Amino acid sequence: MENKENYRPNVAIIIVNRMGKVLWCRRKDGYGWQFPQGGLDNGESTVEAIYRETQEEVGLKKEDLRILKESEDWFDYKVPEHRIPKYFRFKNSKFIGQTQKWFLAEILCEDSKINLNASSPVEFTDWTWASYWFPVNDGVEFKKNTYRKVLTSFLPHYNDFVRHRKA
Repeated sequence: MENKENYRPNVAIIIVNRMGKVLWCRRKDGYGWQFPQGGLDNGESTVEAIYRETQEEVGLKKEDLRILKESEDWFDYKVPEHRIPKYFRFKNSKFIGQTQKWFLAEILCEDSKINLNASSPVEFTDWTWASYWFPVNDGVEFKKNTYRKVLTSFLPHYNDFVRHRKA
């Protein structure tokens, strides 16, 4: 029986630009594309974690973003067994997947501030702006169902954002 303790607490973010496109990043390990995400440090709130992870992974600081919505739920995904050693790099990991708190945010700065080399180790080798639903078909295979659930839950907030940007 799986237990919530076997899922590493994690945060993830969907960053939207003025055109309604989402920031989509290529993993350095060659395992496809994904949204920025990362684990919570001890004592860190989900909001603190998402700002830290976003700065580490794509170079965007708190002042470069405006959070539009934080997910009410946590979303889980299981990591394929053969990928667990790379995913959870520490020895004797009890984790089999991740449980994630998601954020939808607007980018407030120019694209030139996106910096995939902002910290080490580097997580991504490339990025692009993609259509809202693109990640459901193009994402890391075992995350696609989670992406579908998260994008569906954020859709009303995304639609409000897009509608107000056009007004």
